[in-house]
Amino acid sequence: MASENPVAIFNRWYAHAERGGEHLPDAVALATSDRGRPSVRYVLLKGADDRGFVFYTNLGSPKAKHLRANPRAEMAFYWDKPGRQVRVGGRVVPVSAAEADAYWDTRPRISRLGGIASQQSRPMPSRAALLARLARVTLRYAGRHIPRPANWSGFRIVPDRIEFWSRRSWRLHDRALFQRTRRGWKKTILQP
Repeated sequence: MASENPVAIFNRWYAHAERGGEHLPDAVALATSDRGRPSVRYVLLKGADDRGFVFYTNLGSPKAKHLRANPRAEMAFYWDKPGRQVRVGGRVVPVSAAEADAYWDTRPRISRLGGIASQQSRPMPSRAALLARLARVTLRYAGRHIPRPANWSGFRIVPDRIEFWSRRSWRLHDRALFQRTRRGWKKTILQP
């Protein structure tokens, strides 16, 4: 790990996973809790820089509700081909409206329409009902710009810890933990 900036290390590992043909290198398990029961699901990473790790969601979803109740979360990436895992944990802050708008406008049109039509994680009477709702939304925005709905935005995990794991023979894996301090990042090598 040449650089002692864990975000730079992460971005190198991520690029390596992309180039190496990892199917969904941006898929990440996101763990949240409403201060009681933990919950984990996969989301897609949409950016990682020194400000944090960004993902987007419906603000009525369970994950968004958890993050409002307990603004801390963890992510875990696993890339099988290179045999690497990265864990990221920290406080969670909303992205700005400008960031959410900018990302929303990069999404494929059908994804934007689906984002409006879906009431994420709520019960639905049938798939046909969802498709009918999508058809109505599609008609409403035919030939028009699709604005970001107020119930859709993003979050940023501002990491206070990032752990790197590399698969090695005999289960003698390499692990390094970076913890944020007032003076920067402190690196600790961990036992496998």
